[in-house]
Amino acid sequence: MGEQGGKRAAKFQGPKGTRDFYPADMVRRRYIEQAWRTVSIRHGFEEIEGPTFEAADLYAVKSGEAILGELFQAFSGKSPEEVEQVRATGRAPYALRPEFTPTLARMYADRAASLPRPTKWFAIPIHYRAERPQRGRLREFLQWNADVIGDESPQADAEVIAVAVGLFTELGLSGRHITVRLSNRDLVSELLLENGVGEGNVGRALTLLDRRDRMAAEEFTRACGEIGLNAAALAERLGSIQSEMNSALAAMENGEAMPAIARRSPGIEQLKGLLAALDAQGILKWCEFDFSIVRGLAYYTGTVFEITAAGERAVAGGGRYDRLIESFGGPPTPAVGFGMGDVVLSLVLEEHGLMPEGERLAECLGTRPDAFVVSAGDESCDAAVAPLVAELRRAGLHARRSYKATKKIDKLLKDAAACWARFAVILDESWSAGRVQVKDLTDGTQHTIPRAQLAPWIAQRRAGLAV
Repeated sequence: MGEQGGKRAAKFQGPKGTRDFYPADMVRRRYIEQAWRTVSIRHGFEEIEGPTFEAADLYAVKSGEAILGELFQAFSGKSPEEVEQVRATGRAPYALRPEFTPTLARMYADRAASLPRPTKWFAIPIHYRAERPQRGRLREFLQWNADVIGDESPQADAEVIAVAVGLFTELGLSGRHITVRLSNRDLVSELLLENGVGEGNVGRALTLLDRRDRMAAEEFTRACGEIGLNAAALAERLGSIQSEMNSALAAMENGEAMPAIARRSPGIEQLKGLLAALDAQGILKWCEFDFSIVRGLAYYTGTVFEITAAGERAVAGGGRYDRLIESFGGPPTPAVGFGMGDVVLSLVLEEHGLMPEGERLAECLGTRPDAFVVSAGDESCDAAVAPLVAELRRAGLHARRSYKATKKIDKLLKDAAACWARFAVILDESWSAGRVQVKDLTDGTQHTIPRAQLAPWIAQRRAGLAV
């Protein structure tokens, strides 16, 4: 920490709940982003992006009360109207995006007439939520979103679940590590009405059920009483249907026909269709029914799901939002999608030893240098380093160099190995004779190469290494 004019310079830290990405951190983040993008494209999704901030009303109206306390509000301070609005209401006209689905719905509604059905979009935006930071939950985070828009069939539900499962498979995770927990808001709503909850309180009851694990028992019981909800009776009825649905799932996973389901209702019919669609995708073994899941955001309809790792840690969540696009002025449009954050996914990969490091990570990302040029000779060798690096780069190779003054070859080779370079190019006394020494840092062999053949030699060896 420096001093100037007798005053100690201020020391700043990053805001609480955010992260600084140094090079080693950034390559891990890029590894996850690359996997998200690769799997999305493989499954036929196209990438989109939207603004970092939206009108606050977009979230206040469309996402429900649960999201309002988590908004980072935004305004310029330059508009008198904006300043007056903040003073009068305590709410700014804009908010940093806490999620992506409302933006996606707005974008689709704007161009619905010209878009295909179904439309399959994915995005990897940064999100912001003003909540208490804790392990696995930050105020700023990266999230993968995948959505199928314009298809009301259960095949669309299964397709978005399949792309998530494809991601886990890509990263080395299996059904032993990950569970897709399925539910249906229509079914839970049906049972709430049967349980005595008035139609006007169904939405409130769903929000209450979603928040149950974050509430004190006394608070939950009191809130249930206010809307006529017998939580114990509801849990017993849901548990019975859940057991029946999981038995049907297990039977189908064993290659048997879907057994008859006693209850007949729209929610059950949706779930039966979902079972058949998941079976067609070959991913039943990843799934189970859990009707305690209702998803808290107000726009969800029908099928909802959460994807959890061992220990019940939520990795992703999503479901149907069949009426959201219409509420933005678009045509009636069914839609289903999910979001998956990078924070918890990174923790899960690290816990299972599946986050690659070092050379393997550099290979995965295509960031491994082809050549690391060092000088172990006289001044002519020193002067040749920069032009040779430039020449290799013009040839399409990833070339780096040492900036150290030392001639100790062990230290120079250590720097080359530290960045996982494939070859160390050593300029020594043979340089004046038109030759260069190349050390293969993978197998330790050393080669003397004519200077004119250096770039094609490295390119050829690189191609061989990639086979």
